[in-house]
Amino acid sequence: MSEYLGSREAKQEILKKIIKDLHQGKEFNEVKAEFQNLIRDVDASEIASMEQALIREGMNPEEITKLCDVHAAVFRDALEKNEKPELIPGHPLYTMKHENEEIEKVLDELDSYLETNQVDKFKERLAFFREHLDKHYAKKENILFPYLERHNITGPPSVMWSVDDEIRDLVKGVLAKVNELTSGNLADIKHNYEPMRDKVKEMIFKELNILTPMSLENLTEEEWGEIKQQEEEFGVVFSQPHGDFWQPKVGQPQAAVYSGDNDALPLDTGSLTLKQINAILTNVPIDITFVDHEDTVRYFSQGKERIFVRTKSIIGRKVQNCHPPDSVHVVEKILADFKSGKHSTAEFWLELNGAFIHIRYFALRDEQGKYLGTMEVSQNVTSIRALQGQRRLLQYED
Repeated sequence: MSEYLGSREAKQEILKKIIKDLHQGKEFNEVKAEFQNLIRDVDASEIASMEQALIREGMNPEEITKLCDVHAAVFRDALEKNEKPELIPGHPLYTMKHENEEIEKVLDELDSYLETNQVDKFKERLAFFREHLDKHYAKKENILFPYLERHNITGPPSVMWSVDDEIRDLVKGVLAKVNELTSGNLADIKHNYEPMRDKVKEMIFKELNILTPMSLENLTEEEWGEIKQQEEEFGVVFSQPHGDFWQPKVGQPQAAVYSGDNDALPLDTGSLTLKQINAILTNVPIDITFVDHEDTVRYFSQGKERIFVRTKSIIGRKVQNCHPPDSVHVVEKILADFKSGKHSTAEFWLELNGAFIHIRYFALRDEQGKYLGTMEVSQNVTSIRALQGQRRLLQYED
């Protein structure tokens, strides 16, 4: 048996069978005992491989999501025995660990406010918690998960993201219940709060014992450097960790240069071919016109339903000559203010042939602040202004 279990492939088959038994209704304690008798130990990468294999073999990710906490409970003892990696302040995973510690502190505060029935403090702290927990999850989903996917790890991130969304809904639900509270007694929302709290704590366990070691094992130092740079866009989440000693070797972000086409143009946040750029600009539901630093019209988008008439003959023409004489002074004023740096945006709105039109002008500048030109963006917002309620289900417009 020991030789059999020494095979990683064989171990994976046993792990899959254990989880399949659980999904088919086998009693939890029996499944856990079977795991402890057969294997006893498991690491994060093995759990990730097992979930990935189950999805590849046809198990619905939603089914895995439903029992995600049960999976973690089966393996909890083994995962907790694994040696925890040393994380240096400044490393993205150290920041994740710090944020999870802050999450637990806020949950302790909420527990205290609930027990002592401090409604206002509970409500205020829960609103803060919701905002920062969402940012914590958003960083993980939008920065870390794409890098794991580059290493062909797609199953666990997909399942974890679904659980994150469940937690978001639970937190939102608790906050709604508190806001609707008429009795003034927080005990009335305890049955809503406790499942949310427990779900959040389960996610903390997964992030520290599964996601962290799995990420450390697969991502390179350069990738961690890129992640650290991108995290700054989210600002401080809960509180600023002390220390920033980890300094990565940072190259050019892979996301900025990746493309399946050799003739793609590298952009700040990706790369596109000329054909792709033209297709995007032609199909965006707005009209774009670009005037360079010498007031010469260089480009306009040729959308399916233009608001204002544009012909190719205006390319190379001074923008002042494209407007009627009685409005040229407004054009001159905008361009002068943009060039001087006094202003960077201007907007107008009007009704035209029964449509409500929104027009905006933007000064474009390089990284040193040098004026490059002006972009005009026009949009028919009639249908947008008329929207009411919500649409959360897919519905095509014919």
